[in-house]
Amino acid sequence: MQPYHSQSIKIYNSLTGEKETFKAINEGHIGMYVCGPTVYSNVHLGNVRTFMSFDVIFRYLKHLGYKVRYVRNITDAGHLENDADVGEDRIAKKARLEEIEPMEVVQRYTVDFHNILNAFNFLPPSIEPTATGHIIEQIELIKTIIDNGFAYVVNGSVYFDVHKFNQTNDYGKLSKRKLEDLIHNTRELDGQSDKKNPQDFALWKRAEPQHIMRWPSPWSDGFPGWHLECTAMSTKYLGEHFDIHGGGMDLKFPHHECEIAQNEAAKGQTPVNYWMHANMLIMNGKKMAKSTGNYILPGEIFTGNNSNISKAFSPSVARFFMLQAHYRSILDFTNDGLLAAEKGFNRLMDALSILDGLKASNKSSLDINNWKQKCYDAMNDDFNSPILIAQLFEAVKYINQIKEGSESISIEDLVLLKQTLHTFIFDVLGLENVTEIASGSDKLSGTVEVLIKLRQEARANKDFALSDKIRDELSEIGIQLKDGKDGTTFSIN
Repeated sequence: MQPYHSQSIKIYNSLTGEKETFKAINEGHIGMYVCGPTVYSNVHLGNVRTFMSFDVIFRYLKHLGYKVRYVRNITDAGHLENDADVGEDRIAKKARLEEIEPMEVVQRYTVDFHNILNAFNFLPPSIEPTATGHIIEQIELIKTIIDNGFAYVVNGSVYFDVHKFNQTNDYGKLSKRKLEDLIHNTRELDGQSDKKNPQDFALWKRAEPQHIMRWPSPWSDGFPGWHLECTAMSTKYLGEHFDIHGGGMDLKFPHHECEIAQNEAAKGQTPVNYWMHANMLIMNGKKMAKSTGNYILPGEIFTGNNSNISKAFSPSVARFFMLQAHYRSILDFTNDGLLAAEKGFNRLMDALSILDGLKASNKSSLDINNWKQKCYDAMNDDFNSPILIAQLFEAVKYINQIKEGSESISIEDLVLLKQTLHTFIFDVLGLENVTEIASGSDKLSGTVEVLIKLRQEARANKDFALSDKIRDELSEIGIQLKDGKDGTTFSIN
């Protein structure tokens, strides 16, 4: 019997606004689609937080014995500026500015995306489809929507008729927006005159002469609409009706709303049972913005090369920090929060080391089975990672009490405690015991400290050439020095 038979999961469904008991469409199998990145720049930390939430969900469902097909796409065309139907393609714009091919942009930032997620110890999805690899499926989907009477062609572009759709369906049911309110709050924008109504959205856009990324279609040489891509890819690999669709809160409207409309218009049924949305990330109590400097790239966390943090932090510490907030809560990314998370993470790792040396007694004074179920209860309650982490620290307390002799544990319970901790720390939360990697071995640490002292002496003697050489040559082998008010620290990449 698989573990999921004994556990009942509740998921907060954005569609209903309630926690609902999860029931798979097909016994023992789960289909999950998560909207992936548009690869025109380095992956944003907020995106990492969203993907991390679904990585933990993926890990937990797999741990329970479900066969999970996790599909997370790559958007490599069709996503225009400001999430609109007019303007320049984000990838094509980057290519024009850097004077390279659009697919060079795609390759560069897809590699960056994978490198960052690998550093954070993400599991790869089951399938990672690209928008440009599914143009045929998108064209066929548009044909079906047109045949069903919910789209129209104007000057080589195809638009979804939101008003026609809303006569028999409920456009806005996910975001809880009424079409009448959208009409009232919409102003006509230049360049949208092809549409019957401003609320209509593009399924296919005719490419202007200067538009590089284009494909032939029955309507024009052009490119697909951003919303359409996810509908085509999710239904191709998960079927017309699947279990879970996830993404960031910012995608709920219009992206996910349009996905529902497209699927219902084409297939006559709602595509997804459970819609899940991760909340936003802020920094130092404010919105992240490059223009104000209130911003950090994920890779800068590992090197410490950002004025918003005082030192480098290992990927597992940063991951631990982010998982201390529930995925539906706003997370404030701060240096103090990272420092506190590092202390907590080290306490957890230290407890695991102590656990290996504990001696068992004839009987237990602790109820390990009850504690174990509390760990499951936390994850069963809409994947509540902060409550799970609180339970892990209960185990840290038990370990210290056993070490001190104030509590006892049987050999069976000691094995159970070890197994459960390893399961939830490493398999479910995806943390890694990287204390030694992060700080280096004692010998390496000592060697680097000697070089730091030599560099300080060189600077004191105004021998800046030697000082820079020490810093640069250490950097070349992956050791980053960071000068701060409390001296020089180092991190290992």
